[in-house]
Amino acid sequence: MKFQVGDTVEVLDDAIKGKVTKLVGTSVFIDTEDGFPMEFQENELVKISASNELKVSNIDVYRAVKEKKKGEKKFKKSVKVERVMPPMEVDLHIHKLTESTRGMTNFDMLNLQVDTAKHKLEFAIQNRIQKIVFIHGIGEGVLRTELEYLFGRYSNITYYDADYRTYGLGATEVYIYQNK
Repeated sequence: MKFQVGDTVEVLDDAIKGKVTKLVGTSVFIDTEDGFPMEFQENELVKISASNELKVSNIDVYRAVKEKKKGEKKFKKSVKVERVMPPMEVDLHIHKLTESTRGMTNFDMLNLQVDTAKHKLEFAIQNRIQKIVFIHGIGEGVLRTELEYLFGRYSNITYYDADYRTYGLGATEVYIYQNK
């Protein structure tokens, strides 16, 4: 590299900066910023531009930005859409189905409850409702046994105990598989 008197230079291996005062062959004499005269070989010095500006083209900036974006992972915010409809609830307690049980035998009450469950199940299948919760209460388990027998006759449904926190022990949830 060719230096001229007055150029600002830096030493490669040391933190020394100064101005060129004299050139003799491959030797370069400089005055450091602290005012000391020193001698170095040309290959030990680097010329510094006086303005200290970094000259960068648009292409260099574009490449640097592109390289930085390549390393970043793109995260898409996933928006969860609530597609689950709340289940249809059918309360099979006898006092919810009729105003008075006067004159009804236990057999009549049980038949009314099972018929209501069957009609609501058919309604849900026709209207493509996927979940139904039948609230039957705990009792002696006669109604629950009859409901399980009713549900067993349908091949496109499964049934299981409903959510304990919401319904307690006396409810059965039915899931109806839909044919599209």
